[in-house]
Amino acid sequence: MNRREILKAGAALPLSQVAWSALSGHAQAEAAWPTRNITMIVPFPAGGQADLAARPVAAALEKIVGKPVIVDNRAGGAGGSVGNAAAARAEPDGHTLLMTLSSLAVLPEADRLFDRPVAYEVSQFAPVARVLADPTMLAVPASAPWKTVEEFVADAKKRPGEIPYGSSGPYGTLHVAMEMFAASAGIKLLHVPFRGAGPALTGLLSGTVQAVASAPGTLRAQVDDGKMRVLACWGAQRVPSFPDTPTFQELGYKDVEFYIWAGLFAQKALPEPIMTKLRDATRKAVLAPEVKKTFETAGSPVAYMDAPEFAKFVETDSARLIAAVKKIGKVE
Repeated sequence: MNRREILKAGAALPLSQVAWSALSGHAQAEAAWPTRNITMIVPFPAGGQADLAARPVAAALEKIVGKPVIVDNRAGGAGGSVGNAAAARAEPDGHTLLMTLSSLAVLPEADRLFDRPVAYEVSQFAPVARVLADPTMLAVPASAPWKTVEEFVADAKKRPGEIPYGSSGPYGTLHVAMEMFAASAGIKLLHVPFRGAGPALTGLLSGTVQAVASAPGTLRAQVDDGKMRVLACWGAQRVPSFPDTPTFQELGYKDVEFYIWAGLFAQKALPEPIMTKLRDATRKAVLAPEVKKTFETAGSPVAYMDAPEFAKFVETDSARLIAAVKKIGKVE
């Protein structure tokens, strides 16, 4: 049979048979997931909460699925927007995942606030699992003169706009938390954006900035080494690994509450069979004893939620954060 005859024979196949062959191919691909390396995008540099969450989970996930899981730090700045957008555009085949933070919902609203093109929408993602959920903590250098929030606020009122604080970028998690506190305290601070939480902490250690809001797990070692001091936390309750640190609510700032959660996402169009396998593998990875021990040692215990519960959590938390951003308004 020559080429022309083969083409004619293919064209003569019933449409249903052609469709069945295509569907069968898709089903085989879904059943075989993963068929190659998995990339877990972290939209921040190493050293922050998302990176802290990603690396132990990726290592455990790799053992479970039998393929390399590569952590890809897309530190493009913009509070994580660049990495989030890259994950949103990826092929929805389960080979590109996103480990990101609560700022996922905030950044599109910031784009709209400044009339910028929206880099991505939250609706493009499907929540897979929540991994960590810690209240942020206000940290200052150990050499700083402030021992309490009261002293910090008093100094800031004397020097409006002069005390610099670091963040992971405009409207990222650290920025929103600090502006929430500043608005409630009636103070003006100097915002110094970095390319991620890790560089912001480095800025604090080097003296470039004098305050940061960060997760307990990223602060524990520095506090233990006597390099930093924590003044308060944004949670409704005290953090077990910092039992002597008061909450902002205890100190009278009733509307100051912020959590820096880290969660795994895939694309909304990910086929359900792959999502089911991914959820099961992620649950096993996050709850693996060695992963739980790693997080507990860092001072950020596992806060696992499976996809349905996590989706509801993201919806509720995002609404609260979007309202906070609108209240804060345009800030640089």
